[in-house]
Amino acid sequence: QVQVVESGGGLVQPGGSLRLSCAASGSIFSIKVFRHNAVGWYRQAPGKQRELVATITNEPSANYAPFGNGGFTISRDNANDTVYLQMNSLKPEDTAVYYCRVGREYWGQGTQVTVSS
Repeated sequence: QVQVVESGGGLVQPGGSLRLSCAASGSIFSIKVFRHNAVGWYRQAPGKQRELVATITNEPSANYAPFGNGGFTISRDNANDTVYLQMNSLKPEDTAVYYCRVGREYWGQGTQVTVSS
């Protein structure tokens, strides 16, 4: 079993920033899976389908969804087995639950991001 833990969500004003973190915990197996797989950030807004935000491989090589928010940056800290999503210039439409996925099958519980004045 791989445990995926997200953190860093919260309430922020439009134009503000947040940094989300994703890490594997609970076992050596979890860490090995995390280290050897791509990690992706997804988000799901109320009433909408879950959508890809960005992914990063273990090389690392990053890819971003084409929904146009150039203020998002995904990065990987291999020393600490953590993947980050830096979100700048946030807009109300970025409000969603943000999920981390490790490989193809391991999801975290999600972290709420709310952008509102």
